[in-house]
Amino acid sequence: MSMTTMRSARLGLRATAQQEAVLRRAAEIANKSMTDFILDSACQVAEQTLLDQRLFLVSGSQSRALMELLDRPAQDNEGLRDLFAPFP
Repeated sequence: MSMTTMRSARLGLRATAQQEAVLRRAAEIANKSMTDFILDSACQVAEQTLLDQRLFLVSGSQSRALMELLDRPAQDNEGLRDLFAPFP
C-alpha cells in the first residue's frame, strides 16, 4: 500500500494473546507494522479465495459457445507441449 493511500474503513478484531504474539513476531520479521501485516495477509487470502471460485455465471449463448469449444477434438498445441516438456 502506498503512503498516499488514505485508509478510511475501520476494522476491529479480537485475538488471543498467542495469536497476537504470532502476528506481532511475523510482522517484525516482515518489517511491517501489525496493521500492514494483517491487512496484507488477509487481502492475499481474500484474493486467492475469490480466484478459487469455480462458479461463474454466463448467458445461454455464452454457455453454448463454451460447450462447443469444450466438445471440439483436442488439437496439438506446440506452445503447451514446449511448456510441459521435461527439462533437458
